[in-house]
Amino acid sequence: MDVLASLDGLPPWQAAAVVLAVSLGAAVVAEFVVLRAARRFVTRTETGLDEIALAELRVPLVTSLALAGVFVLTRIDGVVAAVPVSQAALEAFFGDPALTLVVLLWAWALNETVNRGVDYLQEQGARYDFAPVFSNVWTLVVAVGTVGTVLYIWSIDVTPLLAGAGVAGIAVGFAAKDTVANFFGGVALYFDDTYRVGDFVELDSGETGTVVKVGVRSTTLLTRDEVLVTVPNSVLNATKVINQSAPSRRRRVRVPVGVAYGTDLDRLEALLVDIAVAEKLVLDSPKPRCRFRRFGDSALEYELLCWVSSPTRRAKAVHRLNRSIHDEFATAGIEIPYPQRDVSVTGADPANATPQPSPASETAGGDGASGSAADADVER
Repeated sequence: MDVLASLDGLPPWQAAAVVLAVSLGAAVVAEFVVLRAARRFVTRTETGLDEIALAELRVPLVTSLALAGVFVLTRIDGVVAAVPVSQAALEAFFGDPALTLVVLLWAWALNETVNRGVDYLQEQGARYDFAPVFSNVWTLVVAVGTVGTVLYIWSIDVTPLLAGAGVAGIAVGFAAKDTVANFFGGVALYFDDTYRVGDFVELDSGETGTVVKVGVRSTTLLTRDEVLVTVPNSVLNATKVINQSAPSRRRRVRVPVGVAYGTDLDRLEALLVDIAVAEKLVLDSPKPRCRFRRFGDSALEYELLCWVSSPTRRAKAVHRLNRSIHDEFATAGIEIPYPQRDVSVTGADPANATPQPSPASETAGGDGASGSAADADVER
């Protein structure tokens, strides 16, 4: 206020010249001195987040300093009195548009800074599960805040708008209930920490894939067949989701093995462990082991247990272990039995058994044709 009062004492053209010179000078200093020094500093940092913030905030910062003079001129009584228009008209044509432009530039810059920062973190491999949902919520908050600020600048009464929005909100709510359900489903999945981008998940329907995107409406999975599957968040929030990448990405592999009765079990167990240790996909810790599960109908049923570094490697590890088990068993002479049954027949010798007539042949009676037909039926 003291600064404005001192400017009122100057002739209008001098006051306008001083204000514009100061605002434009501040914009030039910010662009060629402050921001240039800041760019030198951020190039020496390890993270790229500060470079993103500096690049996005440069335009609104310089523009705000340049337009600040226009806004201040509409508040100096001497300058306003020298202009052949009312102060309200001056603010409507110069002050409010300048302030609106500044608000829009800052809103755009802040939104882009956060969204680019989220993309940068994901490109660097950082596992921030909140990032996609936070980006979506942030964009919504900035949009609502910007609209409210612009309405306030132009002194627009929002009471009728709020009343109309209540009625329209009910209609939109019914029309977009699925979209709203998907949005809140995504928020619920985030707070439940169900999965993150990069996790390998299995859905209740049996589909499996890697989470590549968590959006406002849906989550996108990339299957092992390189097919993108888009699932609404509301569906994921209401069904069972198996996250095979949590709490740790390593996963245990189970390989069932059946051997013939009479096999040397000590030799078998040592051979199975050696096969797992020799496989490059199998982790050294926890150590591989095998377990005798049950006496099967045709075989002694064992299970080889080992660990791999990622759930996406389980199928390949099982394939290579099965190949190695087959080759090593053939070399060691360990039999993998086929399913078989031993059937014992007690009582009369089946070769000497006399066929008994069926009830149908006895009731056929003495009719020769009927008897012959019945005998033919028995023979068939």
